[in-house]
Amino acid sequence: MPDHDHIYQSEAERYDQLISFEDVHRNLLQTIHRIVPHLSEAAVLDIGAGTGRLTTMLAPIVASVTATDASGAMLEVASSKLSALGLTNWQTAVAQHDQLPLQDDSVDLVTAGWTICYAASSNVEGWSGNLSVILDEIRRVLKPGGTCIIFENFGTGSSVPNPPDFLTAYYAALVNEYGFEHEAIRTDFRFNSVADAVSITNFFFGEWLSEQVQANNSPTVEEWTGVWWKRFD
Repeated sequence: MPDHDHIYQSEAERYDQLISFEDVHRNLLQTIHRIVPHLSEAAVLDIGAGTGRLTTMLAPIVASVTATDASGAMLEVASSKLSALGLTNWQTAVAQHDQLPLQDDSVDLVTAGWTICYAASSNVEGWSGNLSVILDEIRRVLKPGGTCIIFENFGTGSSVPNPPDFLTAYYAALVNEYGFEHEAIRTDFRFNSVADAVSITNFFFGEWLSEQVQANNSPTVEEWTGVWWKRFD
């Protein structure tokens, strides 16, 4: 299994290459629009922003966006991409999810893409407490009536939703304990070639997926993303 901590700190550019091929049908932004239809005046916080997968989608259509991540290297890539868009309504900050560098009641929308899982996996001791602390911090920075949207892995290389076993307790807690709504959407990868698909998936996911990609002989890799959302009144 590849070392994701190492990738996030030392191979941010290559990680950004991976996600540039993801969500070929642009379902992520459509889903955000459906959950929060009116974004033009929204102040947004994107936690675990990485190289800006969600931040760069949102920045052109919202009033302001703050991107936080534990990796400064990842945020440097995000900053370069945002600067290239010619936008000035954004800022970045290195931060952990349990200590967000924002004031109380300061944002309309919090997005968290493929990130809370690292603290809330059942493989992590105290994961339930970690989740509670993170959601309390999200609630703190949201304005009354603000919305939180969480995106997580719900099956990579699978034609049907197939969430990882070590994340199912976290996913159940979001719905059953914290009152989030939930759905699964397709966010397939489409690489330039089968060779690229094999190489790039092996880099991040490991041989279990790259060997499957090679056997399928297709540049498209099926993927499901789970979406959880809640309005905090």
